[in-house]
Amino acid sequence: MTVVTLTDDNFDDEVSSSDKPVLVDYWATWCGPCKMVGPIVEEIAVEYSDQIKVGKLDVDINQASAAKQNVMSIPTLLIFKEGEVVASQVGALSKVQLAEFIESNI
Repeated sequence: MTVVTLTDDNFDDEVSSSDKPVLVDYWATWCGPCKMVGPIVEEIAVEYSDQIKVGKLDVDINQASAAKQNVMSIPTLLIFKEGEVVASQVGALSKVQLAEFIESNI
């Protein structure tokens, strides 16, 4: 499974109606730590494809979705279950830390 590009228009369809937990990476092109986390999120999407869905949301283009979740800093990683946020992590993580964050919240 590949990473889903989330937008204000498709967010509810992709996240709220997902039958699996969804990890959403809130990021921006100018954000250095986001660029470090991006490839890790993509690896996780492949390795955990049977357990979670992974999406990335560019906060500059999709400000409504970011504002709805009160995302103030990036990168922010949120895990949604049935459309509700069940876990959040702000800041860059290593792959091991991201895997532990996912495993403890799905």
